[in-house]
Amino acid sequence: MSIPTHPTAQSFHLAIVGAGPRGTSTLERLASLVRKTRTLNTRLVISVFDGYRPGSGHVWESTQSSNFWMNTPASFPTVAPERTGDEPGLSFAQFAACGGDGARLSDEQARELAQVRAGSFPSRAIYGRYLEHVYDRCAQVLVEHPDVDYSFHRAQVLSLRTQAAGYVIGYRPADGGAERTLGVDAVVLALGHQESELNPQQRILAEQAVQTGARYIPPSIPLDVDYSQFRAGEPALLRGMGLNFFDAMAELTLGRGGVFQEVSDEPGQRYTYMPSGNEPELVAASRRGTPYWGKPVTEAFIPEDITLHYLETEQLMQQVAEARTTNPEAALHFSRDIWPLLHRDILWAYYRQCATEYHEQLPMPREEFIRNIAMILDAEHHEGVQVWQATLRDFISGFPMIQWLDVPALSHPFEDIGFASHEHYQRAVREYLVHNAQSSARGSQDPLARAILTMNAGRMLVKDLIARGLVDQQSRIEEIQGRFEPLVEGLSSGPPLERIEQLLALSRAGIISFIGPEPLFEFDALAGTFNASSPWVDTRVYTARILCEAMMPSNRVLQNNTALVRQLLDEKVARVFRWRNTDGEEIPGSGFDVVGEPYRLVDGQGLAHRGIFVLGLQLSSVQWGTAIAAQAGDVEAPSARTLFDAHLVINEVARLSGLGLSHLTLSQSQRGVNPGAAAGPDYN
Repeated sequence: MSIPTHPTAQSFHLAIVGAGPRGTSTLERLASLVRKTRTLNTRLVISVFDGYRPGSGHVWESTQSSNFWMNTPASFPTVAPERTGDEPGLSFAQFAACGGDGARLSDEQARELAQVRAGSFPSRAIYGRYLEHVYDRCAQVLVEHPDVDYSFHRAQVLSLRTQAAGYVIGYRPADGGAERTLGVDAVVLALGHQESELNPQQRILAEQAVQTGARYIPPSIPLDVDYSQFRAGEPALLRGMGLNFFDAMAELTLGRGGVFQEVSDEPGQRYTYMPSGNEPELVAASRRGTPYWGKPVTEAFIPEDITLHYLETEQLMQQVAEARTTNPEAALHFSRDIWPLLHRDILWAYYRQCATEYHEQLPMPREEFIRNIAMILDAEHHEGVQVWQATLRDFISGFPMIQWLDVPALSHPFEDIGFASHEHYQRAVREYLVHNAQSSARGSQDPLARAILTMNAGRMLVKDLIARGLVDQQSRIEEIQGRFEPLVEGLSSGPPLERIEQLLALSRAGIISFIGPEPLFEFDALAGTFNASSPWVDTRVYTARILCEAMMPSNRVLQNNTALVRQLLDEKVARVFRWRNTDGEEIPGSGFDVVGEPYRLVDGQGLAHRGIFVLGLQLSSVQWGTAIAAQAGDVEAPSARTLFDAHLVINEVARLSGLGLSHLTLSQSQRGVNPGAAAGPDYN
């Protein structure tokens, strides 16, 4: 639907709510555009709101502990494309390469930045300083432009309402005082991580803890956790063994004066831990019983030699386009259309590398072994048929030196395995971690690491298919998020390998113990303790006066408890996305209801706002795994989705405002099938 512009307006007022990575990308795209035109047709007024330092926002605060690391290599994340000229803002890799480009760095940060390499994992604090640097440079460009009025408000936005042809923002300055209002023409909601209500079980545990003086730490951004609550020598339960767990582990050991002494270059044996005596006794639990798999050692997030042969975006796009000529609702189903192809790619990567690994032991030439694998994988079957798996398994069984790779089983390594004692289970987890270290240390030369890297490449492609609106909603929620996400997240979203080596050292030193798979948590009101156990480990119940939920707050707008999101939903300025399953039941999704690209917020009556755009985590109903970082390089690349989304928003703001910019790029049509291209809501 065509949206009218207002070329006769004397000014156009844009508000950006949230000045973390996505707000900074938005400002960078805007600065990049207006600097190319010294005279704008319309005066542009820009107001940016955040309760924290703009650029880094809250999550990436540049003064946080250096023990909190990123889980993507330095070559990957950015909020600006790579630069070849004098445009404001650099990619993160360029920022590191030039020593910070004049940024104000502490001595510690300067030393860290000097050691950053393509495959290293920087602290979140140093990345936060990069974000602040990009924001400051872009804000300066806007301040200096004669037709731009720029201002930053350190404030909490409390409300957003429609008024006439525009909107009114209600906000309270961070230094206190009464609520203020500001009229604007368009709004970008780049909210990032938000506070969230506890789920029922968490709420019960929190309430019971308060009544007895025990300490319950809810899901939190790591820098918000008060680690002084963990007392030296006392047991502490940590639920969750993803990235927040490794942050807590580092802060409660390195941050307490402990030292990891390097004693070997053999993977899995690198460190021994020298305790300070100030550490708590950490007891860790997760549903799978193990932490996230440590990342393979590579310079790139996905190395260039990792390719997908069977799973191809263009082929799937064509498949959907042809199906929609007769059925407008046609879409891809993960288990039928996507997983069989990605599964082939994973196994192809694994067994080709096995052929190299075991070529001297194979009873046939390596090339013949690979040819046989290819013939099995290439054989045509009816749609969705998995007969090829049985054929491949039979073939592999003839080579005892090569194991069958059960890909789904990788997400639950101890399924249906019982352990007779605490010691038995600790040894099993350490063996698992040593295997992780040995595999990941070899990077893409290791068969398992190569398979995991291939799966991660497939995940990036699946994200793009979802963002293009090509995947059936029920399949996405039940199959991708319900089954594939736990698999790929546990294997591809883990910590740097160094954290696995450190965890091994802490386990050997007795600083960390593991509870077991499918842990059960209860609260003993009489003793005032949290109790935890695993039905798969025959040992005592673990007790502690403190329980930390080592995970981020829920990213569901219906659980959000911030004033702004509640007001948007309560007053029907926004609505949650809803979908119907095959039984006709309407089920709320996790994110806002939005339409088109750029993503416009949809109100309670089903009308899309002409001037409210959503970026980031609250797009979780139309994007899967909305990342905090985009890959440096081409803005149009699927891995640079966050840059692309910000670019489309600024293109549309420029069109709505009549700025007179003739160099806009990246039209929606360049992205192929568009989730908002079909008949959608009218704009209000």
